[in-house]
Amino acid sequence: MDTYTVKTESVKKDWFIVDANGQTVGRLATRIAEVLIGKHKPQFSTHADVGDFVVVINAEKVRFTGRKWSQKLYRRHTNGRPGSLFEIQADEMHRKFPTRVLELAVKGMLPKNKLRTPRMNKLKIYPGAEHPHKSQQPKALEYSKG
Repeated sequence: MDTYTVKTESVKKDWFIVDANGQTVGRLATRIAEVLIGKHKPQFSTHADVGDFVVVINAEKVRFTGRKWSQKLYRRHTNGRPGSLFEIQADEMHRKFPTRVLELAVKGMLPKNKLRTPRMNKLKIYPGAEHPHKSQQPKALEYSKG
């Protein structure tokens, strides 16, 4: 019996649409990362990018549980050096960039390897209900709240 090795070009890439209205950021990001990686497919393989495209609408209506809007801090160094720390709270980040909170949550849940950038390129996040990917006929991603 021969061992099956998945070929990236032979995998069919589907499009999924996710409505983030009222969804918790972490739970939603976990489900989106699973689809981007391709773990929902039977031909999943760690070395190949077999995941699907994901379109997220209503990203400005996501929520955190508890007081995380005021407690969660996003930190970065403005010039790549330790002396220039820049911190911003989650509610201010959400006000300025409504899609970035969900984008950073999904990015943090993807494996830190060479496939991370191509997987993030398959994620399309929009703050409102309108998106330009209607011609791809995306399927609704099943998401259970519990």
